[in-house]
Amino acid sequence: MEIHDKIKRIIDEMKLNNNSFAKLIGVTSTTIDSITIGRLQADGERKRTKPGFDLLQSIITHCNINPEYFFGESEDIFANKTSNAVTLHIPKVITVNEDGDENINFVGVKARAGYLDGYADPEYMESLPSFSMPMLKNGTFRCFEIKGNSMSTTIHDGDYLFGKYVDNFDDILDGRIYVIVSKNDGVVVKRVLNRIRESGKLILKSDNRDGNYPMYSIYAEDILEVWYASMYASRQMPDPVNIYEKLHALESKYYELEESLKKKLN
Repeated sequence: MEIHDKIKRIIDEMKLNNNSFAKLIGVTSTTIDSITIGRLQADGERKRTKPGFDLLQSIITHCNINPEYFFGESEDIFANKTSNAVTLHIPKVITVNEDGDENINFVGVKARAGYLDGYADPEYMESLPSFSMPMLKNGTFRCFEIKGNSMSTTIHDGDYLFGKYVDNFDDILDGRIYVIVSKNDGVVVKRVLNRIRESGKLILKSDNRDGNYPMYSIYAEDILEVWYASMYASRQMPDPVNIYEKLHALESKYYELEESLKKKLN
């Protein structure tokens, strides 16, 4: 198997396209296209670029690739394939109300710094505000206050996201929004691609496309908690789309015309 075929196989195994794969390893999509697809020549053939050592090293590092796979000494694409964790073995602390039902603890922006050290501390968890909601009963839930604009236009700064506790990496679904609590990044809200079984990582994406929030990955062993975004509350009302603005303008003109006709008839 040629090196470009091996790279294409890695991209397919990770269920990415050339563009998202390029972002993950820190190169342009043109670079990956020139390797996997090649550049069309005058004679109709495609000339592929051979990847350099730095690019291969970046793929190995960012995608947890077995170096021996590239050199034809192993069929295993990913390093430590048999040891990839699929279960979140995490100490979890909950609080309950007087009836014995689980509370929803609120983690505000000011509480985030302490949460990283206190998520498994019963005394700390008891100090957080708590409440219950009748529609959130089947599972353990937590409410996180959103900080920053990395997920706009979906979720905005100051919104409240209700997360359901996830206790197994296999339950993390591609393209859904999760709260990820990790050793290095603390509490973040991202759209997730689950590559735990393939490479021992989650790939985290932002919905904000202004270029300030690049996609990145995080190893399973660095993850402390995962919460699935079940619902959210926002202080912001969405702006109407153009078609509604036009309808409102037409309704206004119709109303004014109708009022004008009534006055003339009277």
